[in-house]
Amino acid sequence: MSSIMTNVSAMSALQTLRSINNDMSTTQDRISTGYRVGTAADNAAYWSIATTMRSDNSAISAVQDALGMGAAKVDVASAGMEAAIDVVTAIKAKYVAATEQGVDKTKVQEEITQLKEQLVSIAKGASFNGENWLLNDLSEADKTVVSGFVRNTDGTVQVETTAYTLAATNVLFESDAGTGGILGDVYALADLDATTDAAALKTALDTTELALKAMTASASTLGSLSSRIGMQEDFASKLSDALERGVGRLVDADMNEESTRLKALQTQQQLGIQALSIANSNSQNILSLFR
Repeated sequence: MSSIMTNVSAMSALQTLRSINNDMSTTQDRISTGYRVGTAADNAAYWSIATTMRSDNSAISAVQDALGMGAAKVDVASAGMEAAIDVVTAIKAKYVAATEQGVDKTKVQEEITQLKEQLVSIAKGASFNGENWLLNDLSEADKTVVSGFVRNTDGTVQVETTAYTLAATNVLFESDAGTGGILGDVYALADLDATTDAAALKTALDTTELALKAMTASASTLGSLSSRIGMQEDFASKLSDALERGVGRLVDADMNEESTRLKALQTQQQLGIQALSIANSNSQNILSLFR
């Protein structure tokens, strides 16, 4: 039945054109933003997961910054400890040289005195951001460095830390006067003079040897901590990349697919407009019946 009041063909063509235009709008939005799921309305489940993972990735980025800060503290302390070991080794060699007959012990002592002062300088200089692990009065002995960020299976999150406790056995000095710590006894050794006997030299050698053992153990601990932080930094970087890729798989638009779909929809839109034009022309054709 032909009717001038109700054009069923035009209504159908218009509905089809509206659907095509809506699909085009969605496709164009995906192309312009790069996202297949940009809002919760697109896919609530994927959007929720992606939002949570992005939040976690931001936290991991902050953890990476904290790891860098912790690594710097440990590396400064480790470098200072290694430098101090070299100096104490040199002091030990001077005491060994002083045991030889005919050696001017006064001259040897002058060198030892300078080396002792160098130890204090090393301890003072081993500071990062106002924190010194080698020259410390132990009033705040517990030190921590961030070592990770974890999301538990129950949905809660936590930041993991690694503890390093300062003690008289792993700081060089407890004061800038050269007292306490590993090297307090070395710094306090009596000066050599022409009459220094073998027993006094043996005490000096034993003291420096004990200090070297303690320093070596401390340097080893610092090295292990530095290595762990380094591995955690590498893991955090890889984890961040993996999360980014995972989020991308959920919400990113496939640009090849979307561009192909857009071309198809543009063709459909042209055909829809033509179909609507044909449907609207049917009303004009009815007039010819009355001529």
